Formats: sequence, C-alpha cells, structure tokens
Amino acid sequence: MSNKGTDRYGRDVLATGPRPKRREVREVPLSRDLVVETAEETFCGAVVAWDKATVTLEDRAARRRVFGLAPAAFLIDGRPVTLVRPDGASRGPLRSASGSIAVRGARARTARESRIYVEGAHDAELVEKVWGHDLRVEGVAVEFLEGVDDLPAIVAEFAPGPGRRLGVLVDHLVPGSKESRIAARVRGGDVLVAGHPYVDVWQAVRPRAVGIARWPEVPRGVPWKEGVVDALGWRMETGEAWRRILGSVRSYADLEPSLLGRVEELIDFVTGPHPA
Repeated sequence: MSNKGTDRYGRDVLATGPRPKRREVREVPLSRDLVVETAEETFCGAVVAWDKATVTLEDRAARRRVFGLAPAAFLIDGRPVTLVRPDGASRGPLRSASGSIAVRGARARTARESRIYVEGAHDAELVEKVWGHDLRVEGVAVEFLEGVDDLPAIVAEFAPGPGRRLGVLVDHLVPGSKESRIAARVRGGDVLVAGHPYVDVWQAVRPRAVGIARWPEVPRGVPWKEGVVDALGWRMETGEAWRRILGSVRSYADLEPSLLGRVEELIDFVTGPHPA
C-alpha cells in the first residue's frame, strides 16, 4: 500500500527525529457581521449575537442557528479559529433562549388579562424553557388544558373580548383531525388557535438535539409516549424520558420551525394592539 500523501494514522510515536510543531489555533474576537463557518462545514453565516457560551449565526437565507463557543469550532478562510467574547462594551446583545434580545434586569410585568393555553404540562414546560423570559417581560401567563375536548367550554368561561385575548396551542392540528374540528368551533376575533402537526410536543424537539436519528413510528393502538420510550430502548418511565428530552433543549435552535412559528404567532396575538 502506498504511503504517499498524508499519513492516515498520524506520526509514529516511537520514530526518532524532530516532532512537527503543533499549529496554534488563532483566537478571533466576536463582532457583529463577522462571517464564519462551522468546523464541520455544515453552516456558514454572519454573527448576529452571542452570550457567555453560545454564538448565533445567520446565513444568506436569514436562517439563524445557535452554536457553542468551543475551541477551534469555526473556520475563517478555511482555517480553524476559536471565537472569543470581546472585552468591554463592544460585546453583542444578550439573547434569550427564543433568540430575542434579553432585557437585562427586567422584572416580570403585571400579568395581562390575555392568556395562552397549551394542551398539557410538557407543552407548558417547553414553552417556559424557550420563551419564559419573553413571556415574563410581556406579562403573559401560560396555562395548560389537559387536552382539548373541553376547549369550547373553557373558552366560554374565559370570556375573551377586547383587551382579553386568548391564544391556544394545540397538538396534532392537521386537516380532518379531532383537534382541527374543535379549533374551528372556538376561533374568533379574540381567540386564536394555532398548532403543530405532531402527535405530541415531544416530536417538536429536533431529533439531533435529543441524540437520536429520528422519532420512531408508534403502531396504532399503542400509547404514543410509551411506544417511543420502548422503541428507543430507553429503560425509564415517560416522566424521566421527558426530563431527558427537555434537558436537551438549550434554545429555539433545538425546536422544529413548525412549533417555533406557532408560539411566536400566539405571543404576537395576545400582546399586539387591540382595535378600538
């Protein structure tokens, strides 16, 4: 076998002679609009924000992703670099987990009369983890329904109206589903029902964030959460599985766009100006 070219296995540790000098990785201070590429060459974009541990990049299609500030994690002109936070006031704005600019030292605003309802406790915990800062700044409370079967009665009891809007996040909101039929009964000028296409909010977490290739298919008639845990070979209860999934979410970049857009839409709806 030819030995020409690069040595696939590295230098023989027993070989004599001078060792090659280790190439030092250059440190580059973060600055807005600095264009970098990930070391795996999977994403290229301009720096739009950073915090203690992450940097947010935006590509030409205006897609944003969050990456950790690991040593030699990025490339500039094809050479590995370590991005570091600059000193002093030139530091970029602190971003919340949702990607919005965090309001430093902000106290929770007095709760609005408007509300956002979600289907269950897992939905509420996920929304809180990613959008909690935004919701506290805006004074929006999130409550969970434990399913949508009683949604018409709940909406009637809430009594939405001017200055009292209700946003509802629903799982599996697809044409022809039970959820879509219920949503059609309650939608109105002061009620917005938005939803994602997944059977459960677990699926709204990107598989790569959880460390799996994809969410498994669960046979009809098998409880979905239990079926997922079994198919993945996780020897744990569904509550522990959810804690593992939720713990893998660091920011909006770990969620599917079909959930991100709907939650942002609901927040805008309940905090937006109300017509006279």
